[in-house]
Amino acid sequence: MREGIDPIRLEVLRNAFDTIADEMALILMRTAYSAIVRDAMDFSTAICDAQGRTLAQGLTTPLHLGSFYDALSHLIRQYGHETAPGDIFIANDPYTASSQHLPDIYIIHPVFAGDALCGWSTTLAHHADVGGIIPGSNALGAKEIYQEGLRLPFLKLYEAGRLNHAIWKIIETNVRVPDLVLGDLEAQIVGARTGADKLLDLVGTMGLSDYEHYVDVLHDYAETLARREIADIPDGLYRFEDEIDGLGEAPDPIRLRVAVTVVGDTVSIDWSGTSAQVEGGINAPIPFTRAAAYTAIRSVMASDVPNCHGYTRPIEVVAPAGTVVNPVEPAACGARGITGFRMIDCLFGALAQACPDRVAADGNGGSSLPTFAGRRDGRASVFSETLMGNWGGTAAHDGQDGVAHMGANQSNVPVELIELDYPIRIEQYALVPDTGGPGRHRGGLAIVRDYRMLADDMLVSIRSDKRAFPPHGLFGGAAGEPSASLINPGTPGERAVPVLVIDPITLRRGDLFRHQLAGAGGHGSALDRDPEAVLQDLVLGRVSVRHAEEAYGVVLECLSPMRIDAAATRDRRATMREAEAASGPLA
Repeated sequence: MREGIDPIRLEVLRNAFDTIADEMALILMRTAYSAIVRDAMDFSTAICDAQGRTLAQGLTTPLHLGSFYDALSHLIRQYGHETAPGDIFIANDPYTASSQHLPDIYIIHPVFAGDALCGWSTTLAHHADVGGIIPGSNALGAKEIYQEGLRLPFLKLYEAGRLNHAIWKIIETNVRVPDLVLGDLEAQIVGARTGADKLLDLVGTMGLSDYEHYVDVLHDYAETLARREIADIPDGLYRFEDEIDGLGEAPDPIRLRVAVTVVGDTVSIDWSGTSAQVEGGINAPIPFTRAAAYTAIRSVMASDVPNCHGYTRPIEVVAPAGTVVNPVEPAACGARGITGFRMIDCLFGALAQACPDRVAADGNGGSSLPTFAGRRDGRASVFSETLMGNWGGTAAHDGQDGVAHMGANQSNVPVELIELDYPIRIEQYALVPDTGGPGRHRGGLAIVRDYRMLADDMLVSIRSDKRAFPPHGLFGGAAGEPSASLINPGTPGERAVPVLVIDPITLRRGDLFRHQLAGAGGHGSALDRDPEAVLQDLVLGRVSVRHAEEAYGVVLECLSPMRIDAAATRDRRATMREAEAASGPLA
């Protein structure tokens, strides 16, 4: 800590920044129009200093960590001293504004104390549609960004307090659901203005000079704590490799290869050897790749490190240009979320070697993104949701069910709200037994959702993951069950849907679309699981009698009431251990 700094005052300031960012998030959520922002919470808020360095981020989407700094650095380079009180900027383009993908629109409000720029109040939200070749603008089949929708470089949406109606009209004209998009933009503007007012009040209370001094101290403090945490990780080179299924009906796997090097109090994350960028929408721009790295490393830090820019300083990210983790223009990137989630999972695979007690086995791969589009009452209807999820087993407990991925603190849209707003009926929303990877600590169960079409000519697409390469287990734990997407399951017309749909599928009124997420991986050998824990899973319907015996070696003496046959279980497990010793783990 620098000499002359009051640590209590620093902590109060840090919490003030956090509170402002969270208040912005609450305002945005409560005033948003679309389900993907209002209910799924696919948005973020942040307060940044005058240099664009993040001071605090609202408790929303970790995969946006660090991306605000890239966007603001770009904005500051572009506009220099042309920023004035009353300005509000808008942008969404990865190549001309260092954004993440076109559906994520930034609203950025500079904060002035008199004539001095003292910070930025920023919001980012995933919009229901920004145009392009498919509704929802997550075009997996797009070969270049020009097909994905409206591209916005940094523009002044407001200049000296006056709205640029031309920009507003261009957006309104180019999106399929302008009421939702413009409503969400208004919610972002309100959130950003609130953050700006609160930050200005804070500066006024402290005085500009003191505020700027303490901001620098906060970044240094976060860096110091982060370096201490990294220094606790054993030095070494930790590698991991994983694959995304690939695009369409005949997918070619897409490789993610990472090398994590820890030396002293620094860490380098190198994606060399990762597949080249693809002609499809899953390329991840470099701000997203950095955010994935910051999220993974931050998650294994034990102490309460501030979520400000300072903690990212000891983390180096190497991502060769022209790869799926750092594409060059005009690569498409509308559905890059799958790659971001998989980068975090890949990093956890490497970090598990370095700090095994801090990392869970593999989860379902982040959110699936089903999109349903059609017409209702003569108007366009577009529904997208980020369908979460589960976590893998850990050294201490079973994997969690029905939770968001580490990279996205988001939520599944409630059934009632879907049915109220869209021509869809949800006929099943459930946990699926036997899908969590067996282990001493079992993986979280898969979620299944059934969508019944209540209108004709509904266009359906989905971005999902982990079918050919299901979630892996750790330290002897087995993989979880793979994901699945089906049309009209259980009927003569049943057909499977690719994990990443290139061209939207047209469904008729009455058709049913089922999506099942992958189950999470297990941790440790299933034969070391407490039989009483297996019995509890049986009672709760999490595993079947057959699965309990085949995966865990637990044999029941009777079914009503359920009771374990201890002798038969010992014999069954001994046989399974002999088989493992002879041929490797059964799963």
